[in-house]
Amino acid sequence: MIDPVQIFWSPAGASMPTLGSRSLEDVHDGDTPAIRMPIRMLSVDTPEVTAGSAERAAVIDEQFSQLADWMRRGLAPISPALAEFLVPKLETGRAASQHFQQGTDASTFAKHNIETRLARPDGGRPRNLFIRVADRPFDDNHRLLAYIAPNYSAKERATLPREQRSTFNLDLVAAGWAAPFIIYPSIPGELDLPLFLAAGEKAMRERRGIWNSATTLLAYEYRAMEKLHRITKKKVEGHHFGAGDEFSWRERYCVDMRNRVLHGPEDYFHVDPVYRLWLWPQDVSEAVGRLNLQPSAELVGVK
Repeated sequence: MIDPVQIFWSPAGASMPTLGSRSLEDVHDGDTPAIRMPIRMLSVDTPEVTAGSAERAAVIDEQFSQLADWMRRGLAPISPALAEFLVPKLETGRAASQHFQQGTDASTFAKHNIETRLARPDGGRPRNLFIRVADRPFDDNHRLLAYIAPNYSAKERATLPREQRSTFNLDLVAAGWAAPFIIYPSIPGELDLPLFLAAGEKAMRERRGIWNSATTLLAYEYRAMEKLHRITKKKVEGHHFGAGDEFSWRERYCVDMRNRVLHGPEDYFHVDPVYRLWLWPQDVSEAVGRLNLQPSAELVGVK
């Protein structure tokens, strides 16, 4: 009889997405299969290209204009304050078209930037990719959550300033093609966070990329407004909703990183975009204790 061994591990599995016929690239040896998978870059959010075409984006333009009208008439399940903030972005008639073009430009920048920074000065073989994954390695779409950068040698790391060894995530923010999108608990480290915030501030101040337009819908706003349009359309048409369904378009709480004030899902606009720290509802209780957060007056019902 052997003593009980308590080292068993039962991690949750994930089904890898199929990428054409090459999700499994090859099997180098018996215990080393090589797979191909997408990476969701942490702490950044670039404009969506899910419309797929300029023609489809034009259709969504009309839907967003319709949603703005419903908001003005009090038909959408959204707070008056957030509606007032979003309506000017939605009623331009070009909200989705502008977003789709920004997404296309962001993709072009990212591709060129990655190719350029992986290239070696001597023209040799491109650098390998450095990947640092989150504590929770996969998102709900089974993409690897990570910061990525060129893989510099120890000698290069000793001589290059931290700014010149930036991640591709940070590059997107610095160029203005991504909004900062830090989600607890995957917060950049104490040396990286100041660089990240400073890059975002400078991009906004110099009106780079998406910040060049005052009516830009940030990517998380765009996704939320697509959901809100579908919900409001059903409401206007008289469909029945289950408990909480009307507000399922709201997903995250928001913390102001400058003063640790916790805001509700519809009050995020009180926080400057660069300083928004996002919390999933299930993480709020833990984050309040770990980060010493103070609920906003609106959140506790004082105002």
